[in-house]
Amino acid sequence: MESNKYLEDIIEIKNIMNRSSRFISLSGLSGVLAGIYALIGAFFAHVRLEQSNISRVEGYSERDVFLSNNELVRDLLLIAIAVIVLASFTGFLLTLKKSKKRGEKIWDATSKRLVINFLIPLLVGGFFCLVLIQQNSAFLVAPATLIFYGLACVNAGKYTMGDVGYMGMAFIILGLISTQFIGYGLYFWALGFGVCHIIYGSLMYFKYDQK
Repeated sequence: MESNKYLEDIIEIKNIMNRSSRFISLSGLSGVLAGIYALIGAFFAHVRLEQSNISRVEGYSERDVFLSNNELVRDLLLIAIAVIVLASFTGFLLTLKKSKKRGEKIWDATSKRLVINFLIPLLVGGFFCLVLIQQNSAFLVAPATLIFYGLACVNAGKYTMGDVGYMGMAFIILGLISTQFIGYGLYFWALGFGVCHIIYGSLMYFKYDQK
C-alpha cells in the first residue's frame, strides 16, 4: 500500500511538472476540422486551376506563365486565407472549451511560449512565399508552405504534446518530396494540410480528449 502511494505521488508530481512546462489543452477535434477545411479549400483551388487550364500544361516555364496571372494567384491566396482563418477560429474556440473543462488558463506563460515558437517559422515562411510569388516562382509555394508549417510544428512541439512535433516532421518530409513533383503541389498540399491533420487530430482526440 505504501509503495502504491509513493507511485501515485510521483505520477502526480510528473503531471504537475508537465502542465507547468507544456500547454496540453490543444483540441484534437480542431485538428480534424482543420483538415476538412483544407480539403474543401483544395477542392475549390482545383476548380479554379481547371478554369485556367493550368492542369493541362506541361513544363515549369509554361506553368510559370499561368501562375503569373494576378487574378489566379489572388483567388488562390483568398482560398488559403479563408482556410487559415476558419481553422484558427475553430481551433481557438475548441481549445478554449477544453481549457475551461480542464480548469486551465488558455493564456499563460506556457501558451505564450507555444504561440511565439509556432509563429516565428510560420511568419517567416509566409513572407518567403510572398517573395516566391513576387519572383514568379509561385509553383514552389505549396512545398514551401508544407516545409515552413512543419518547422513551426516541430518548434512548437517542445511546448505542447510531442505528437505535434512528429506531425511537423511529416510535413517537412512531405514538403521536400513535393519539390521533386512540381505541378502536383495542390495534391501534396491536400495530403499534408488535409489528410495529415485529420489523422493527427483523430489520434489526439482519442488519446487525450477522451480522458
